[in-house]
Amino acid sequence: MRLLSKIKHTIAVLGLLLLAACSSSDINDYEGTTPNLDLKQFFDGKLTAHGTVQDYSGKVVRRFTVDMVASWQGNQGEIKEWFVYDDGEKQIRIWNITDLGAGQYTGTANDILGEAEGQAVGMALRWEYQMMLPVDDTEYQVTFDDWMFLVDENTIINRSDINKFGITMAQVTLVINKVKG
Repeated sequence: MRLLSKIKHTIAVLGLLLLAACSSSDINDYEGTTPNLDLKQFFDGKLTAHGTVQDYSGKVVRRFTVDMVASWQGNQGEIKEWFVYDDGEKQIRIWNITDLGAGQYTGTANDILGEAEGQAVGMALRWEYQMMLPVDDTEYQVTFDDWMFLVDENTIINRSDINKFGITMAQVTLVINKVKG
């Protein structure tokens, strides 16, 4: 009887994981929302961000701050990011973004595999990309499902699922603010 209960529990958990892996928000759900998120307008000048990393259970395992400087030359943008984690680790990422028009963007960065692809609709932008993520002494190839939501002209909330084999292993939440002055 106990074995049957464990098997049922395992099947239920696997079913929920499969359902979670298959369900996803659609960028077109944000059609008509305002204010419109335009990366060239928001990511221009100095910005700052504060964030957390949560593990698969939802527990916060890291906190960090980011200073950013963004600039554009025509449809080519550069976003320099300086991360400082609560354990003292520092990291630099430089994004090179191309505005393809009609809310479509591509981007590359030093630790991104290949090219990130993004689409903005209304107040939202969805980035999808692969990255080599260092954890302790190992690197893991993961996929980011990265969503940005423009709250107002000075604030974005950024939420990312970090996936491996289609399962969310961790989440990153970040609040990005333009620096005034």
